[in-house]
Amino acid sequence: MEMIVAAACCSVLVSILLKYLKAKGFDVFQMIAWNYLSASLLCFYWFKTDITHISLNHTPWWLILILAVLLPSIFLCLAKSLQFAGILKTEIAQRLAVILSLLAAYFIFGEQFSQLKLIGVVLGIIAILAIIIGQATEQASKGMNLKSALFLFSVWAGYAAVDILLKYSSSLGLQFAVTLNLTFIAAFILSIAYIAITQPNWQPKNIFTGLFLGVLNFANIALYVKAHMIFKETPAIVFAGMNILVVVLGVLSGVVLFKERLKAYTWIGLICGVVAVLCLAKAMM
Repeated sequence: MEMIVAAACCSVLVSILLKYLKAKGFDVFQMIAWNYLSASLLCFYWFKTDITHISLNHTPWWLILILAVLLPSIFLCLAKSLQFAGILKTEIAQRLAVILSLLAAYFIFGEQFSQLKLIGVVLGIIAILAIIIGQATEQASKGMNLKSALFLFSVWAGYAAVDILLKYSSSLGLQFAVTLNLTFIAAFILSIAYIAITQPNWQPKNIFTGLFLGVLNFANIALYVKAHMIFKETPAIVFAGMNILVVVLGVLSGVVLFKERLKAYTWIGLICGVVAVLCLAKAMM
């Protein structure tokens, strides 16, 4: 259980640091770029990725390239969502990306739905709609709230797209660790190239904080995978524990650290989201 708690803490710490450092004047995109350097190195050593025997002809490079562009883009949307919509709503949107992944599994990969899984998906959709619509219709600063609602939607859809593409890569015969490592490397190269062209002023503080974010980012993934290996007979425990813990920690950090308020739409989204995760976890048993 310690692995699940540690993974959840790393996930929420990434969000807290992104929101805090952005407010302190750090460059978010520079941090995101350098995050992929430490993440790719840790991925190589942790999973012992064998990238020396990768087939140049049979590796789906187009898929790696899409993921390499998508990952930093979604990370940037995450930072914007944290800035404008807050940790609380952003964490719920990020966790409920699993709903779109499940719908893709049904419509694309032909996976069957049980009644309980269907209830979980419906509740998840209600939760995310409540949060996004609530954010878009708040009275103060309507233009900014519409923008933050779009960032929330981008986080929700973006993380689901990454999950779907990673599952698709495994169906092509590419191992998860290999896909992840190649994606991190490509994301780092593309991000650094973009910064070199558009932002000539590089600041050491962004490099160091970015490398640290990469450690937390990868620790979240590695600990979650490790937890699934430990609880391989009961994956529902890992799924429910991770998602609910992240949402709870996100709520606590948002309310305590950043003085965010739980409004009616957020309460609806929070309750429906937690119940949806519990229903999906039960369906996995």
